Amino acid sequence: MRVLARLRALLRSERGFTLIESLTSMTILMTVMGGMTALMVSGTTAEAEMNRRFQAQTEARLGLDRLRRDAHCSYGIAPTGASATVTLSMSSSCPTSAGGTSITWCTVANGANRYGLWRYLGATCSGTGQKVADYLTTASAFSYTAPTVGSKELKTLGVALDVNLSPANPERTYALRDDLVLRNSVRA
Repeated sequence: MRVLARLRALLRSERGFTLIESLTSMTILMTVMGGMTALMVSGTTAEAEMNRRFQAQTEARLGLDRLRRDAHCSYGIAPTGASATVTLSMSSSCPTSAGGTSITWCTVANGANRYGLWRYLGATCSGTGQKVADYLTTASAFSYTAPTVGSKELKTLGVALDVNLSPANPERTYALRDDLVLRNSVRA
């Protein structure tokens, strides 16, 4: 009996937390968890943005590689000067021509300050084409100046692909530039 009485006395002397103590600890815990949640959301958003930028830059590099293969196989180019469209003339035996004699590359508007790079079989930017890259910031991605007579230079196409997911932040622009030589062109 004495043991039971002592046990009851011990249980009566045990005290829990007051309502104020519980609310204070819950408030502190919620503040810490809110900060942790904001940090996690910020990290996840930054990672998603970085992945989108990386994918857009990779698409532009792959598009430039494909354009380079087409240009190296072609012998003629139109138009002269800076433009949003360029048509490459090539032999139908060229592996990238798919049996055609010309391939047209163009930048097509996808919204305000956003352009896509497209590749079309044929001499115009119409019909069934393939979107090669996106998030370009300039429409005039191509520039061609004919070599001067007697210069012994091959025709060269200048390509400028500026990629940016958020054009409002110009410091995030990925600039991809190259001069592509038309290896099958005739020297001037």
